[in-house]
Amino acid sequence: MSSTNLMMNWTAVVPQAVLLLAACTVALVDLWVKHPERLPTYVLTQLCLLGVAVLHLGYFDAGFTLYSMQRMMVADPMGHLMGFFATVSLMICLAYARPYVQSRDMAKGELYSLSLFSLLGILVMLSANNFLVIYLGLEVMSLSLYALVALRRDHLPSTEAAMKYFVLGALSSGFLLYGLSMMYGATGSLDIPEVFNAIATGQINKSVLIFGLVFVVAGLGFKLGAVPFHMWVPDVYQGAPTAVTVMIAGAPKLAAFAIAFRMLVEGMLGLAFDWQQMLLVMAVASLVLGNLAAIAQSNVKRMLGYSTISQMGFVLLGMGAGVVHGNTLSAANAYGSSMFYVVTYVLTTLGTFGVLMLMCRKGVEVEQVSDLAGLARRSPWLAGVMAIYMFSLTGIPPMVGFYAKVSVLQALISTNVTGYLVLAVVAVLLSLVGAFYYLRIVKVMYFDEAVDTSPIATTGEARTVMALNGAAVLLLGILPGGLMALCARAILQAVAT
Repeated sequence: MSSTNLMMNWTAVVPQAVLLLAACTVALVDLWVKHPERLPTYVLTQLCLLGVAVLHLGYFDAGFTLYSMQRMMVADPMGHLMGFFATVSLMICLAYARPYVQSRDMAKGELYSLSLFSLLGILVMLSANNFLVIYLGLEVMSLSLYALVALRRDHLPSTEAAMKYFVLGALSSGFLLYGLSMMYGATGSLDIPEVFNAIATGQINKSVLIFGLVFVVAGLGFKLGAVPFHMWVPDVYQGAPTAVTVMIAGAPKLAAFAIAFRMLVEGMLGLAFDWQQMLLVMAVASLVLGNLAAIAQSNVKRMLGYSTISQMGFVLLGMGAGVVHGNTLSAANAYGSSMFYVVTYVLTTLGTFGVLMLMCRKGVEVEQVSDLAGLARRSPWLAGVMAIYMFSLTGIPPMVGFYAKVSVLQALISTNVTGYLVLAVVAVLLSLVGAFYYLRIVKVMYFDEAVDTSPIATTGEARTVMALNGAAVLLLGILPGGLMALCARAILQAVAT
């Protein structure tokens, strides 16, 4: 291999290599940390994450596309943009989680090293150009998250949630792996571009392809938490420690969207007619079940789990509108709107769980909707920020959630196909149903009497991150054009290469 090719080979995977080195360093350094709150470990972890985020942002700005590892990995603007958001997401999670884990004997080196390894799996998936690499990244992320859910070994709900997550996660991985093996049997390759070319020739067995595609979509449905593969979401959200729940609700959703795009759009666009129908059925089912089931929940974490299911329905609507009658003219618009939606959803849900964690203290969990009663009198600032997040998830302007929903609906309507117009109407009506349980949180915070009237003490770091998070949700709703343009640019360059 020439020195130029060797340089390109490593340049394409520098963020992953840096993160792997950082995760190993954090695990080793923590062995000598005597601080009871693991402050040096926390600071080192955040510095490492900051470095990885800067690398991704710099590579995205450069705009190049490089292949490495025998073209099994690709460094393109979409991977770097999503990698930046995933890294920042974990930084925010750890900032919110620090006071929570300190009061629950969870401030251990494993929390930080496992979170870094889960991010490593995510970055590998974001850069995958081969089915096997996607699967390896998926397992690195999943195994780290299983361990994180069970981190409180003396806490029965966490142990139960970890078991459910592990069993159903293993089942979903099996579905995905079986589907990928069928695709390999039909096309003779694991490389995503090779699969695309094989499908484009039309010379291969279509029935074997569709059979494999069904299992691939089922595996992706598990990772997105879409109906009918949603059963793990509310149980894991409720049972896991809130500090881990927010990690599951954040960056892994970005990874799930990215691998769906890599496999379905970049690899199987020739089968779009088939997988789009599956995605649209899953989208409508997710919107219906997610919104209706959330209304009946009294546990706020479980309610947010069902909320996630309905929100993923919107993401799938955008993914299902890219190819119309064999025409890909609306593809960039549709996939860009889905990417924008999942990024802004993650930003909003991080803040939502962040508020719940800031309200917790030693021996007190905030898990019931009633625990938020009277928050406006206990902490007007926290109640105001939580209201912003609830309005955003509802889709009320000027929050970013409104523009995210509008962008997906616009992608559906611009197809000028009756079926997509009906789907847009259904999505709007079900969003109105969802408004009930989001606005109920606002009503409880501002109009119900507080059971616990003690003031809420928060650290300066957590308050600063929460203020920036809330401001981002508001400002991106007022000025969404910049982020939307970045998403569209990333999708266009990914499709073009």
